[in-house]
Order: sequence, then C-alpha cells, then structure tokens
Amino acid sequence: MEPDSLKKSVFNSPTSGSLSFEQVFEKIIEFVKEEPDRKYSLIVGSDSFQGEETIFVTAIIIHRKGAGGRYFYRKLRYGKIESLKLRIFTEASLSLEVAEVLRKKLSENGFSRLPVEIHLDVGKNGATRNLVKEVIKMIIGSGYTAVTKPDSFGASKVADRHTN
Repeated sequence: MEPDSLKKSVFNSPTSGSLSFEQVFEKIIEFVKEEPDRKYSLIVGSDSFQGEETIFVTAIIIHRKGAGGRYFYRKLRYGKIESLKLRIFTEASLSLEVAEVLRKKLSENGFSRLPVEIHLDVGKNGATRNLVKEVIKMIIGSGYTAVTKPDSFGASKVADRHTN
C-alpha cells in the first residue's frame, strides 16, 4: 500500500507522459522483462529549486547497464524553504519514501533482486560538504546504497533537469 502522497502523485515520463505511481511501477517491470538477463539498477534521486516557492523533484530511473534506461519524475511544491540543510534532508526523505515503496512492490512481485540505490545531491565540495556524512548515514541506516556527487546523476542530472 503506497502512502497517500504517492497515490496522489503524478509522475511524468519523456516517453509515456503522465503516469500514476502504479503505472510507473508497471513500466519498470516491462522494461526489465524486455531483457531479463541484463543487469539493472533502480535509482531514486531528488533535487530542489529555491525560488518564490521550493520545488522538489524526485526521479525514478531504471538503468539497464550498458544499454540506457527510462526515467520518471514527480514535482512537489512547498512554501519557500530557506534552510539548505532542511532542503537536503527533505530531498533525501522524499527519495527514501519512494525507494521504500518500490522495494516493497518489487519484493511482492518477485523482483527483489533488483537493487535500489539512492542518489543524493550532495558532495564533498560545495555548500553541501558539511551535510554529506549525516545524509549518507540516514540512507545507509535505512538499508540503501547512497551515491553522492559526482556519481549521483539521478539527483544531480535527471531530477535537476526538471526542477524549474
């Protein structure tokens, strides 16, 4: 059972248009079933944009190693959040929420072997360098692989592309 925030979410896909979370999950499974012997990563990453309001984008990427992938994203709008720390932890929390539901649904549908990793928009350089350890502990403590910049393309490239 998805949390209400996921039930009500509309995800977008460059290839499939607007989708419910359930439809996103079906598209992921279809993509894996096309070439079941390949290796896959299921990546969840979030990024935010600070303007008059704060826009959070969470991306779900199914990556077929060496052969491309598909991605889906949702946008959530919040009041203006000035605190960088709060924005980073909100990004991580939004990614965790989606990853938890994905992992549960994968397990229920016989795809528990599909690894889920979380890409974080933090790195050892820049404004977020003081938050890296805390955010990584949060993700690893929840049972996921945490990927940071410069390797966290799910957050820093895919989600970022749709933040404004």
